[in-house]
Amino acid sequence: MEKDNSPFYVFNTHVEAEDAIQTLSRSGFEMKKLSLVGKGYHTEEHPLGFYTAGDKIKTWGGAGAFWGSIWGLLLGPAVFFLPGLGLVAMAGPVVVALVSALEGAVVVGGLSALGAALTQIGVPKDQVIKYETALKVDKYILMVHGSEEDAAKVRAVLASTKLLAAA
Repeated sequence: MEKDNSPFYVFNTHVEAEDAIQTLSRSGFEMKKLSLVGKGYHTEEHPLGFYTAGDKIKTWGGAGAFWGSIWGLLLGPAVFFLPGLGLVAMAGPVVVALVSALEGAVVVGGLSALGAALTQIGVPKDQVIKYETALKVDKYILMVHGSEEDAAKVRAVLASTKLLAAA
């Protein structure tokens, strides 16, 4: 994966994150260039499950419908238990980076597995801490992978809506 400083957008709710992804999809943006990471649910309040049935991801529980719809658009859906963060759902190229970090036992300056994955894709350490902190308080991180032109298109599409102000 090419190392570049991919733009990141932090959304307070799964509704905001889903609206951003749906808006980008409708604009024709290539969905394989997006990643989403988030917790955003409390397992002690509602049961939550993810499983495969044929070629589709099935979900149930409070946030299950959200992840099910997002996973229909983005590549490589996955759920991991990450120490310090808990159960984290994600989709997109960041999954490959996380699996690579886990398989290679990459540890970067005391960062978590997710932090190591983010540094592998070019995110500066101070920004990694910012994004991990956002995840700890149940926010959602949308990442844009690709060229500066791709990043500019995402900025323009999100700026044309009220979504960028939420991020």
